[in-house]
Amino acid sequence: MRLSATVAKTGEPVKRRSKWLIGPALVAGVAYLDPGNVAVNMSAGAEYGYLLVWVLVAANAAAWLVQYLSAKLGLATGESMSEILGKRIKNRTGRVLYGAQAQFIAIATDVAEVIGGAVALNIMFNVPLVAGAIITGVISTILLQVQSKFGAKHFEFVILAFILIIMAGFFYSLILAPPDPGEAVKGLVPRFEGSGSVVLAASILGATVMPHAIYAHSSLVRDRFGSDRSNSLNSLIKATKVDVTIAMAIAGSVNLAMLLVAATVLPGVPGTDTLEGAHAAIANALGDTAGFMFALALLASGLASTAVGSYAGGDIMGGLLHSKLSPFWRRILTVVPAIVVLAIGVEPTAALVTSQVILSFGISFAIIPLIWLTSQKSVMGVAVNKSWTTALGWLVTALIVALNIAIIVFEFWPTS
Repeated sequence: MRLSATVAKTGEPVKRRSKWLIGPALVAGVAYLDPGNVAVNMSAGAEYGYLLVWVLVAANAAAWLVQYLSAKLGLATGESMSEILGKRIKNRTGRVLYGAQAQFIAIATDVAEVIGGAVALNIMFNVPLVAGAIITGVISTILLQVQSKFGAKHFEFVILAFILIIMAGFFYSLILAPPDPGEAVKGLVPRFEGSGSVVLAASILGATVMPHAIYAHSSLVRDRFGSDRSNSLNSLIKATKVDVTIAMAIAGSVNLAMLLVAATVLPGVPGTDTLEGAHAAIANALGDTAGFMFALALLASGLASTAVGSYAGGDIMGGLLHSKLSPFWRRILTVVPAIVVLAIGVEPTAALVTSQVILSFGISFAIIPLIWLTSQKSVMGVAVNKSWTTALGWLVTALIVALNIAIIVFEFWPTS
C-alpha cells in the first residue's frame, strides 16, 4: 500500500514522497514458516491425515489478531512491547523474571530454527548436524547485519526472497499431490482423536501464534517508522491491516500446503515421523525434484526464521533485561543450546515438536500484556482497542490457556 498525503504543522496539506508501508508483517510472518512449523505440520498430516486442518485455520486467524495488535502497539507508542513492559514493571526482580521467561521462549524458538537449518543442510549436502547448526547460525548472523547496516526495508526484501523460496518449495509438492477436497473440508470440523492429537494441536498453535513474533512485530514497526509521521497514525494502522492480512494469508496457505501434502503422501509410510523420513517419502512418491524443493524450502525456513528470532531475542534482551550485550554474544546465547541438543544426540524432529509445545505455554505470557496494553487509552491514545477487539483477544487467550491445561491433564493424568 502506498500513501502520500500528509499535513504540516500549519494544517495545510503538504506533498511528500509516498512511502511503501507493507513489509514489517512479512518479516514477523516468517516466524510462522519456521522449521518447527514444518515438523509439526508434517507430523500432524502423517499421523492424523486431515484431522487437524481446523486447528491450523483457527490458529492462523488468532495469529492475525495478535500480530495486528502488536504492530498497532508499536505504531501508537513508537516503542516495542519489550520496551514498554521494561518501563512499566518497576520491580527489578519481577522484570528480570519476566524477561528471563521471554528470553527462554526466544531461545526455544531459535533451537527449532537452527535445528531445521542443520537438518536441511544434512539432507542436501550430507553436512553433519552440529556443523550444519554452526553454519546456520553464522549465515543468520550475516543476515542480521543487513538489518543493522542497511536498514529495515533492505532486511524486509531479503526475508521476502526467502519466503518466496519457501512458498515454491512446498507448493511444488502440493501441485504434484493435490489433496482430496472432501477429506480436506471434513478437516475443518473441530475434533480430536486421543491425547496425541491434542499435543500436536498445541504444537501447531505454538508454531503459529509465536510468542517471540508478538514482541518482534512491535519492534519491527518501530524500526521501520520510528517517530516519522509523514503519514498519519490512522493511515499507518490501515496499511498495517493490509500488511498483516497479506503476511498471514501467505503463512497460512504455506502451512496448510505442508499439512495437506503430508496428509496426502505420508500416512502409512514408515519413518515419516522425522523430517529426514518425510523428505525421503516425498522424494520417493513425487520424485527427486520434489524432495530437493522440500529440503530447499526447509533450509530457507531455518535461515530466515532464525534471523528474525535472533532479532526478537535482542529486542527482549534490551527492552526487558536492559542488557547491552553485543549482537554477536546474543547470537551465541541462542545458537549454542541448539548445538548442544544436536551434539548429545536428541532426535531433531522430536526436539522441534517439543520446542513448539514449549512455545504454546509461552503464548499467554506475551498475549496477556499485549491485549491489556492495547486496551489502555493512556497507552494507545486514539488507537485504543474497540471493546469487541479486546473481548476477542481475551477469548483467544482463554482458548490457548484451556488447550495448555488439556496438555497437562493428558500428560500427567492420562486416560486408560
